[in-house]
Amino acid sequence: MSQSNSMQSSADTELLQALSAKAWYRRIPGYIKLSGPGWLQGAMTLGGGSAVTSLTIGASFGYELLWVQPLAMLIGCIMLFALSHQTLHTQIKPFTAMKQHVSVYLAWGWAIAAFASSIIWGFAHYPLSAGMMEEIVSVSTGFSVSESSAIGRDIYLLFLAILVWAGCAFTAWRYGNHGRAVRIFENGIKLLSAMIIIAFAWVVISASVNGKIDWGAVLAGYVPSSLPDDSAGVTLIMAALGSAVGINMTFIYGYTLLHKKWNKNHAELSRYDIGLGLVLPYFLVTSLISIAAAGAFYGSEMDIQGKLSPTQAGTLFMSAGLDEVTSRLIFAFGILGMAVGSLVMHMLCCGSAAAAMFNWPEHGFKYKLALLAPTPAILGVFFWSSMGPYLVVPTSAICGFLLPLAYVGWAILNNKKAYLGQATPKGTKKLIYNFLMALCILMVLSSVIYSTLIKLG
Repeated sequence: MSQSNSMQSSADTELLQALSAKAWYRRIPGYIKLSGPGWLQGAMTLGGGSAVTSLTIGASFGYELLWVQPLAMLIGCIMLFALSHQTLHTQIKPFTAMKQHVSVYLAWGWAIAAFASSIIWGFAHYPLSAGMMEEIVSVSTGFSVSESSAIGRDIYLLFLAILVWAGCAFTAWRYGNHGRAVRIFENGIKLLSAMIIIAFAWVVISASVNGKIDWGAVLAGYVPSSLPDDSAGVTLIMAALGSAVGINMTFIYGYTLLHKKWNKNHAELSRYDIGLGLVLPYFLVTSLISIAAAGAFYGSEMDIQGKLSPTQAGTLFMSAGLDEVTSRLIFAFGILGMAVGSLVMHMLCCGSAAAAMFNWPEHGFKYKLALLAPTPAILGVFFWSSMGPYLVVPTSAICGFLLPLAYVGWAILNNKKAYLGQATPKGTKKLIYNFLMALCILMVLSSVIYSTLIKLG
């Protein structure tokens, strides 16, 4: 460890010791300042999939299923807590740990799936980003390209997608320098998360002022008092339970911990980091989108069948009575922020996965080139509508089935003294850990099997 890193580690240890002596709620400001990897996880999961699921939950089921996504995230966090415990205490890279102590084949399958899914889902996020930028430009300046000119509009959307890619690539490339670049990037993600929350809060507040929100029903919606009796509702719940924490999120997380130079002294900080940076933003953003959709669309006579993409939702919000700035501009800014944060994290996942598989240094030129692996996904503005149906099922199925297998690997590692040494959980703590991990594995595996059968059927 360099002298500067050693001095920083010593300063962090002293600050963490001072914070640990305070009441839990008084630690939060200090932990927010020190946090980082959890916010990156939040940026990755708050993408287009979360937006579409949230819109569907609200529009199709009102406030009834507001509890689904928070529960799904809490289940996924069980494994992230286990992974942080392992990585912080051993300082061994997750891919190496899985390969040496569980299975070479599982480790490679996990890395390949994380790498491939980060590229494939980019094909959906670039059209979404370009569509949101088109909305922002149209509302802000009045400029638009006529939909009757298909070629002209495609070129315009490609130009907007390239602008998004350039910003994401620059950000990811700078993160590859580590050190100070990591802190700058993490602070940027915190700011982006705050802006996304503010954007959707604005939409909900505007809807509430217009009498569109039933706040009593909102509060009741967070209590699981009933389950849908139709296949669409069950499918939605199962999909949410299995997708809150994706396989690429599980891969990149351990590496972001190591990039921060965190160790076992940061164990409590890592738990707060996940809570503040992942769970809280995810809860707020998905809830706000679902609440807005429920208030605007649920029980109405509006034709929303097949139109609940984020690109169409802004116009539908305006049709439901919200003003144009709130419906199209503010909403579009929120969705764009979600998509951009997810795209940057896709790049970082590709870099870490490639570096792990081929033993490249994570500050070298090959690593930085691997960051750009999702670049072809820009072409999704042309092809996603036709290629999506052919890619979603196999990608979801393969990554979905590998995710619970990776969870099993972590469960094995969490009980392996040859790997964890004195940090291996014992007694009651071990029983609780194993019960929760078994529950997590069962829920995700059930979700994957059910969702795959429905898609195939």
